[in-house]
Amino acid sequence: MKTAVEKAKVLIESLPYIKNFANKTVVIKYGGHAMVDDALKRSFALDIILLKYIGINPVIVHGGGPQINEFLKKMNIQSNYVQGMRVTDGETMDVVEMVLVGKVNKEIVSLINHHGGKAVGLSGRDGDLVKAKKMKIMKSQLKDAPPEIIDLGRVGEVTTVNSDVLETLDAKGFIPVIAPVGVGEDGQSYNINADLVAGAIASQLKAEKLVLLTDVAGILDKDKNLIPTMTCAQAEEQIEAGIIVGGMIPKVRCCMDAVKAGVGKAHIIDGRLEHSVLLEIFTRQGIGSEVVA
Repeated sequence: MKTAVEKAKVLIESLPYIKNFANKTVVIKYGGHAMVDDALKRSFALDIILLKYIGINPVIVHGGGPQINEFLKKMNIQSNYVQGMRVTDGETMDVVEMVLVGKVNKEIVSLINHHGGKAVGLSGRDGDLVKAKKMKIMKSQLKDAPPEIIDLGRVGEVTTVNSDVLETLDAKGFIPVIAPVGVGEDGQSYNINADLVAGAIASQLKAEKLVLLTDVAGILDKDKNLIPTMTCAQAEEQIEAGIIVGGMIPKVRCCMDAVKAGVGKAHIIDGRLEHSVLLEIFTRQGIGSEVVA
């Protein structure tokens, strides 16, 4: 009986959050260990279905780097990286699109549908959902010399998001599952970082939350302690001070851009925890780190 009462208390604790987030949109970037561990995949699917059933509108954007690496290795195609981004020539882009859209996306959709949800798989090419342009990055040269422009091939950045596609699916009760492949003005496909796609979609939809699932606890301070919440200004200070480093920098900047564009809050959470999405949204303390305007 005591256990039953504790379960009831958990449900009551979630009640104000269910009320506050009803009919609101939550954009979730799905990636990392949560995509490869069977128990975590199941718990993620159930979290998303529950959100939809109680009136919250989840939109999923997924990654797939390890799966792409596996296929490239089988095809003896070498992967090269510049500043953490995969150099994507035409042959590599074909593999990226095949794996993300044809394999990973459909597996996620099938998992959600198998557990009782109504998911639809998309890429940025469907309905011109995600328009993109070629990304250019600069490499600093010697003093007084102009920076070198590095060509990453078919790596893109988001220019526009066609929210009509997502709103139509939501109106019919479907859960969009989006592969981070965009389409350029020339009709070519572009490989885009999934965090950036999730951030752009959240900004366009003015989502209540942007949630990035990662393989770390969240944003850490100089003593490696979790920072539960920070403003954009504080995040910028931490980056400049060299406390936020490496792959966490683009994730934090993605969160900063989203909240500046009107997203309620952006979260970086540990996707290695079962039901991490529910723990973040429906508990007082939440998990991971949040970035607020």
